Amino acid sequence: MHDARFAGYLTRREMLRRGGAGFGILGLAGALQSAGLLSNASAAESHVAGTHFPPRAKRVIFLFMNGAPSHVDTFDPKPALAKYSGQEPPKDGKQRNKGGGLMPSPFQFAPHGQSGVVMSELFPNLARFADDLCVVRSMHTDVPNHEPGLLLMSGGHQQPIRPSLGSWVSYGLGTENANLPAFVALCPGLPVVGPQLWSSAFLPGEHQGTSVDTNDLRVESLVKNLRHPTLSREAQRKQLDLLAQLNALHRADRENDAALEAQIRAMELAFQMQREAADAFDVSREPEHIRERYGKTVFGQSCLLARRLCEYGVRFIQVYYVSKSDKQPWDTHASNDDRHRTLCADSDRATAALLGDLKDRGLLEDTLVLWGGEFGRTPYAQPNKDPKQVGRDHHHTGFSIFMASGGVRGGTMHGATDEFGMNAVENRVHIHDLHATILHLLGIDHERLTYRYSGRDFRLTDVHGNAVREVLA
Repeated sequence: MHDARFAGYLTRREMLRRGGAGFGILGLAGALQSAGLLSNASAAESHVAGTHFPPRAKRVIFLFMNGAPSHVDTFDPKPALAKYSGQEPPKDGKQRNKGGGLMPSPFQFAPHGQSGVVMSELFPNLARFADDLCVVRSMHTDVPNHEPGLLLMSGGHQQPIRPSLGSWVSYGLGTENANLPAFVALCPGLPVVGPQLWSSAFLPGEHQGTSVDTNDLRVESLVKNLRHPTLSREAQRKQLDLLAQLNALHRADRENDAALEAQIRAMELAFQMQREAADAFDVSREPEHIRERYGKTVFGQSCLLARRLCEYGVRFIQVYYVSKSDKQPWDTHASNDDRHRTLCADSDRATAALLGDLKDRGLLEDTLVLWGGEFGRTPYAQPNKDPKQVGRDHHHTGFSIFMASGGVRGGTMHGATDEFGMNAVENRVHIHDLHATILHLLGIDHERLTYRYSGRDFRLTDVHGNAVREVLA
């Protein structure tokens, strides 16, 4: 700012930097629009008006098992693997085989609930919610590699610089809470690919997912810079008033600058967010028996935080099963059986607690919960020098996920793989179909949720996908 009236004062850039020190890192997109603080043009770019049809779900929690769980050890029993154990798997040019024979699961499967949804013994707690689950056994994706697989599951395309699923939902619907972001990614470690998984890419920046490291659950650690390090709330108010005057002068020469308008209003709104964010992210407010129900693991407490954020109106919550030292815990190339025992015990307890807690609070009916990874694991063995540490390789032509509530038909098993679990063969569901179904449950037609960028209209599902009507309640 080159103005003699402000000679000797801090630059505007420095004022913005210092003034923002206590305003948190939370995204402000839908909140700005909902509060009427965005210009009409910005509001139009932020999200479509209303929904295309009545929504069944208001919000989504995606429990993402990084590394890819084994479908034949969890939700897709294959007795033929025991019958033909050790034999060469069938070849049809779609799979890669590093020499291992067919490997049966050591886990017992049984039907549960009135509906008879089948799952393995690894999910004793989740089995109580069988009638709420829709298990999709016919998932398939394009490649058996983590990076493109994660990008496709997260953003509908194998290559980066495409908006993530949560960003599309934020763009389409905004937030239910004017003081919190629409999209939060709970990520206690950096997964393969990293922040691209919650990126808004070419969508307006306010739809970027807010990444939260849940290793340390203290509020001041979860949300950096939530509290100003030196100024009281009254002093911050005075500081913002001064900034507003400076920005008004700066804006006078820059009419219709949507980015500047949004930044100015974002600073004001962020000030109002401080108290509510501190409440929403504070799991220490939960009774001890509730925290214990989820399990005192990082994933368990992340699921508890996800439930709190649901209650506070966050639209899309992604919970990544990662750690500081392991980008993809479910990538069981070795010791598949033992690793699944450990991983499923943690995930089962936390997921069941989440479903039960949401149900107790009347939130499950309009909350869509998803559980799964970027693909599955091979029905055949990945050899290991130690026979006790045999693993399973990546597998993309047939795998399972489940959805719960939020408008899906509970107590169902949709689709099927062949007798060995190699390929999805019945009612096949691609990632694009899954995305279309998620948007449909939120009241959005995936073909009509578009954003014009670089001369063309983009959408989450590109030019593919159909909502899977058979799984809808």
